[in-house]
Amino acid sequence: MQDPFQHATLGVGVFYRDPLRALAWLETAFGFARSMLVKDRSGKLVHAEMRFEDAYLIVDSEWSDTAASPASVGGRNTQSVYLRIRGDLDGHCARAREAGAVILQEPQDQFYGERTYRARDPEGHVWTFAQTVKVVPKAEAEILSGFVIEGWHRSG
Repeated sequence: MQDPFQHATLGVGVFYRDPLRALAWLETAFGFARSMLVKDRSGKLVHAEMRFEDAYLIVDSEWSDTAASPASVGGRNTQSVYLRIRGDLDGHCARAREAGAVILQEPQDQFYGERTYRARDPEGHVWTFAQTVKVVPKAEAEILSGFVIEGWHRSG
């Protein structure tokens, strides 16, 4: 059966105290695009989805005892959202900073061939953005990092 929503294999759900505000912020800061918004008759958000390149993100409220924004649990995160950028990573970081993201790690090249930065959104979620800048063979990554690496990314 074909997926009518054309979802990627993996989507991430992120919970906010104020999900409607989060939707607007994620558009401005990180470049997400709204793809679905479901509200009840009183206007309360029930479900929202956003797209970023080929990924999708569910933005939701704290709808149960198991769903909380980091803002509701002392800023702690139990996950981090990781997204790959095809365009200008440094420009993406500047856009996020201008929108009020707290930059936790400035853009920098990593031993495994990616340039990354990390940012915290207004409710405390940590986001990592990455862009491939160089294909690094496993043996070179082990030398550069000092780590023993089991498995490795495909090249090409």
